[in-house]
Amino acid sequence: MKIPISVMVGKRRYEIHKVKVMPKKGIMGATWYKEKAIVLATHSNVRDVRFKREEIYDTFWHELTHAILKDMGSKLEGDEKFVTAFSERLTKAIISARFA
Repeated sequence: MKIPISVMVGKRRYEIHKVKVMPKKGIMGATWYKEKAIVLATHSNVRDVRFKREEIYDTFWHELTHAILKDMGSKLEGDEKFVTAFSERLTKAIISARFA
């Protein structure tokens, strides 16, 4: 699976940026609403290791879920437990999808 360079969520286009590490310790990605950006790290800023491909995919879908819920005006946008549970299942469904 390829990660897009941008994506539309409602009327907003989010640019997708890959960085080596996130500025805040312990996170793998972030959605910056004001900047209309989703930022994904390729390496851990806690341990100097590269994230697995599936971890980066999951981070993308996690951050996109935040953006979608924000666009919907949902209170779930800030619920990390919900967003994590949903995006993990979404990642697995997308990775397992088979097309004719």
